[in-house]
Amino acid sequence: MEKYKFFQHKECEFFPCHKGADLETFNCLFCFCPLYALGDKCGGNPKYIDDGKGGLCKDCSDCLLPHLEGGYEYIMKKFCEIEKLACEGK
Repeated sequence: MEKYKFFQHKECEFFPCHKGADLETFNCLFCFCPLYALGDKCGGNPKYIDDGKGGLCKDCSDCLLPHLEGGYEYIMKKFCEIEKLACEGK
């Protein structure tokens, strides 16, 4: 059960979008990670690269956290932090 926690789209032109991913267990459910906005507090292993405009850009290309088994549960636990960001300044 709990099939809502896993989705895979092998016909996607970007599949798999991360090098070294296990093609059988790769979870596409969080194609765009909702934890991106948390910066270095996301719990993954992001890098920061020059954006070419004098700033830095978060690079998650080496992070498999949302795509691994247990990724769904991890992201759900972090949603309160995303909510705090969304409500700042209101």
